[in-house]
Amino acid sequence: MDPLDILGNVHKIKPVFQPIISAINHGVIGHEVLARYEEEGEWHSLGPFFHDPDVPEEFKVEVDQHVLKLAMDEMIETETEGFLFINRNAKQLMINNGEDLLQTLLSFDQKGFDMKRVVIEVTEHDFDEDFESLNHLLLYYKTFGIQIAVDHVGAKSSNIDRIRQLEPHILKIDTGIIRKQNGDVFQDIMFSLSMLAHRIGAALLFENIEDDYQLYFAWKHGSRYYQGFYLAYPSFHPVDEHSLAIDIREKMAGYVQREKSLLEQRLGLVSKWEGKVKALLSKWEGPKKADTFIEEVTEQFHEESFRMFICHMDGQQVSSNFRKKKDTWEIEPQKRGSNWAFRPYFLENVMQMKVLNRGLLSGLYSDIETKEMVRTFSFPLTDQHFLFIDLRYAYLYDHECLLA
Repeated sequence: MDPLDILGNVHKIKPVFQPIISAINHGVIGHEVLARYEEEGEWHSLGPFFHDPDVPEEFKVEVDQHVLKLAMDEMIETETEGFLFINRNAKQLMINNGEDLLQTLLSFDQKGFDMKRVVIEVTEHDFDEDFESLNHLLLYYKTFGIQIAVDHVGAKSSNIDRIRQLEPHILKIDTGIIRKQNGDVFQDIMFSLSMLAHRIGAALLFENIEDDYQLYFAWKHGSRYYQGFYLAYPSFHPVDEHSLAIDIREKMAGYVQREKSLLEQRLGLVSKWEGKVKALLSKWEGPKKADTFIEEVTEQFHEESFRMFICHMDGQQVSSNFRKKKDTWEIEPQKRGSNWAFRPYFLENVMQMKVLNRGLLSGLYSDIETKEMVRTFSFPLTDQHFLFIDLRYAYLYDHECLLA
């Protein structure tokens, strides 16, 4: 597309609306506005125009302003409620110190389009520009009630501090990185982003959802909003939940039942393991004979475990390590005396076991020695000594509920 042809034929440009769905009420809570250009009877995305670095930013601003006005007119005329998400890069926003966009929004605010309904999307890549100037401008926009979303979050982990400084209302995550990253890496990314969103009070929005697995992944990882072709294609008019491609309520209900089933299975396994250890408690004769006790435990957890040991509640290991190599348990006496109190959650977990007198199952983590994903089942032998049973990855893999 020739940029001059586009500017000379703005009457051939129309906005399209892609709905954004809420996990809370399963309804359409807003739309992202995109641009289409009519050529020889066919409508084409203006994405290449906006992403072309050779197109002057002033040209892009002119087209964006035209599309924004049409979109807001359409929403007012059709009495469409909800948010309007608009895309702007840093260079566009900084033209005339952001006044062009602000004045447009103020003019529509007078027509009844509350500025609190506007969400400005900037990409994480924009932080490579003059971040301080961009940050000041976005903070200024916030004073008018405008919300801020950061798009393509996670593309650069080095921007975490800048995202914290900006404190956006929404973090947009491209589900495309699920396909590009291996599972373990993406799980780590998602954990970091979920913690970041929690700390700054931002909602997660997963975009570019193209299939059921990606929608389930978004739901499972705490996404408050969803967007993508699997839910609805962009339309020339705003839509409601009845126009979506799938029954979102039915999907969510299915996810809930699936999670409940996995949780029941997991709790059933924990209860089974507790029963195994309780049946052996009469053979516990104190820390001096800890290895003798573990020899009994290995017979009961031969299938599940690859390593086990016993610690005092202050973190000191009072037994040897028992490690299974192939089908044989080997003893590592040199591990006796190690202290594990420095590990995150160690003291919290032993105190919970002491107070509740129940076993605990850890979350998934990568074992330092084996580099495999494992979980640990721990159980209070007394109020001072605790058994730790590391579950091998092959066993977890055979039980989906332990990988969920």
